[in-house]
Amino acid sequence: MTSPSALDVLTFNLNNPSRQRAERQLAYLAARPEQVHVLTETADSAGCAFLEERFTAAGYSVTFPRPEQRGERGVMLVSRLATRPAPFAVGYLPHRAVAVTVDTDRGPLDVIGLYVPSRDASPEKRERKERWLRECATVLPDGRTGARVVLGDLNVLEPDHSPRYRFFAPFEYDFYEAFGRAGYADAFRTLHADALEYSWVGKTGDGYRYDHAHVSADLGGALLDCSYVHESRTGPDRLTDHSALTMRLAVTASVPLPVTDPTRTGEPVSALF
Repeated sequence: MTSPSALDVLTFNLNNPSRQRAERQLAYLAARPEQVHVLTETADSAGCAFLEERFTAAGYSVTFPRPEQRGERGVMLVSRLATRPAPFAVGYLPHRAVAVTVDTDRGPLDVIGLYVPSRDASPEKRERKERWLRECATVLPDGRTGARVVLGDLNVLEPDHSPRYRFFAPFEYDFYEAFGRAGYADAFRTLHADALEYSWVGKTGDGYRYDHAHVSADLGGALLDCSYVHESRTGPDRLTDHSALTMRLAVTASVPLPVTDPTRTGEPVSALF
């Protein structure tokens, strides 16, 4: 259960669900304790439209710029707190970077959700990913000022990731390091310096820590927890092919919304906890 003196944020890769799988994901997310969900790998699809409609009807604040290109993916932010647009945007493939501001007892806090393009060995996919990472790093707000969290499926690894994979390029490792240069800290590594946990596992059993959360310097002392939630990937229902990542901060949200349970119209979400 969420503490009234803590703010919890979850990043969860939806894997562009079918309408049927989106129903199961909705039930799972509605029962989670986090006030803000950063949902990645969204699309202009029936499953994502269902999630947007049900959360909106239940009173949540939903921010979902739908990807217009066929086959494109993006981010949806779903919040049980009042939100307003945050001053952050990426000009190239903008639906892959979505940001809102919530009010807390420590002032405004920006939540930035990212879904970095994946790639294969083709020059086109490599250039697409490299361009997006370059533009995102260029506009990333200074982490040494303000309260800010950046979460999502970054599709990059930390430079000393174990195991080491030869096919990752220097520009991909550089994007991870750009957060440190901008004044952010890797929330999971701050609390679990040597842990080997993975948010995506390939068919050969190789693990990758693709899903990340970074906090600005102002929030470093407020970081209470950051951990992977593997049940979304490994549980019998297998809601997605990624583990989720949850983070808790010692700040109090100022404007909770009077939401209801999106799976049962009119039933308060608080009744679930």
